Amino acid sequence: MSSKPNFGKLSSSDISNFCRQMALLLKAGIAPADGIDILAADTKDASAKKIYSSIAQVLHSGEKFHVALEMSEVFPDYVIHMVIIGEESGNIDTVMESLADYYDREENIESNIKSAVSYPLIMVFMMMIVVLILIVKVLPIFQQVFEQLGTSMSGFAQSLLDMGSVMSRYSIVFVVILFIIALLFLYFSGTGIGKARFKALLRSFGPTKRLMQDIDTERFASGMVLTLSSGMDTYEGLTLVKKLASNDDMKDKIENCKNLLLDGDSFPEALEKSNLFNSFYSQMISVGFKSGSMDQAMKQVSERIEKSTEKRIYSLISILEPTLVIILSIIVGMILLSVILPLMGIMSTIG
Repeated sequence: MSSKPNFGKLSSSDISNFCRQMALLLKAGIAPADGIDILAADTKDASAKKIYSSIAQVLHSGEKFHVALEMSEVFPDYVIHMVIIGEESGNIDTVMESLADYYDREENIESNIKSAVSYPLIMVFMMMIVVLILIVKVLPIFQQVFEQLGTSMSGFAQSLLDMGSVMSRYSIVFVVILFIIALLFLYFSGTGIGKARFKALLRSFGPTKRLMQDIDTERFASGMVLTLSSGMDTYEGLTLVKKLASNDDMKDKIENCKNLLLDGDSFPEALEKSNLFNSFYSQMISVGFKSGSMDQAMKQVSERIEKSTEKRIYSLISILEPTLVIILSIIVGMILLSVILPLMGIMSTIG
């Protein structure tokens, strides 16, 4: 068998599309190996075709589906674990469909986080550009006008002009600083360690701390939906979902919930006592627990938290947007007024 391929990890959207297509093929009674061949023949993407060919090669050698996915090295461990459970329980098609739903929600969460973070960063960057242009390019023109009129600029405007002169003199330093900022942005947005550290920063930042907690809770609920719908018991499901947790606080809560189950508490009670869910969501799980439809109850909880998180993100953006515009307007207005008002006074005196 050839050496393992070296592909990059798939995005949540790619995983969702793959699982959705495989679920349809498996439900139609098509074997995984034949299903992969169909996907490989259907795709126009060269990278996807290579991945499918890698998976097909392992499947046609007689290995199981989860082994082929694992050897492709493009799927996260969670997908591999769930496919193993699906193969052992005989409901691999249901597991693949559930995985598609899960990674759809993951893609939605990632998109919401990007929206909440990228827009303020773009606004701040634009503010810096506008202010720099005013200080470095516009104010020197006004200074020449004042000199021709035999007067000087106001103290505030003169201070800004002096700062602009310093910035022009040491422009190479500012170029280096901007280059470093660009590298940091690529680090935090393009590397696994950088993303993890940026999320840790958001969890410790006041305005986004509660938001990140809600996102962690929604991911936990989505993971539990998948495990419960796949026929796993609650303790085994908690063990698997704990591996998905991206921070120590959530892992500790899940471990505490597992210990409470071992001590004899019911699953809804353990969820509430470990602070994974509040009393309202725990009550919803309790109703599902008693009626034997806990996976559906967990799905409703996951959807409610997801909608609540989206509203919180949009609310945060709706507050940041006018706030940043107002700040930019005030800064620009102060700079222009510090120049225009003295100029108007001179013009009125001449008139």
